[in-house]
Amino acid sequence: MPIILSATGVVTQINLFTVPEGGQAAMIEQLARGVAVAREVPGWRSASLHRSLDGTRVVNYAQSDSLDAALAVIERLKATGMIGRNRDFGDAHPGLYEVVRTLE
Repeated sequence: MPIILSATGVVTQINLFTVPEGGQAAMIEQLARGVAVAREVPGWRSASLHRSLDGTRVVNYAQSDSLDAALAVIERLKATGMIGRNRDFGDAHPGLYEVVRTLE
C-alpha cells in the first residue's frame, strides 16, 4: 500500500510515460510485468499505475523502503530488460522523490 507521509524514509519513483494514441493499455500491461520483477527485490513496497483521461500518458507511482532499495529495484529492472522494453511503449520521464509535506 502506498505511503504518502513525510519523514518516513520511503522513496517514491514517479515515472511519467508519454504514449501514442491508443497505447495506454499496452504500457500499463508492460509496467504490471515490471512490478512482478520489482516486488522480488527486498525493500520494494508498492506500485500504483495511473492513466490520464486524455489518453496520452501513464504514470507509475512506485515506492521502496529507502533510496538503496529504490536503486536496487531500478538495477533489477534494467538487468532483466524491463526498463529497455518500456521504451517500446512510450517515452519515460522518471524521477526519485521523497514526501516533504502533506496537506489536507
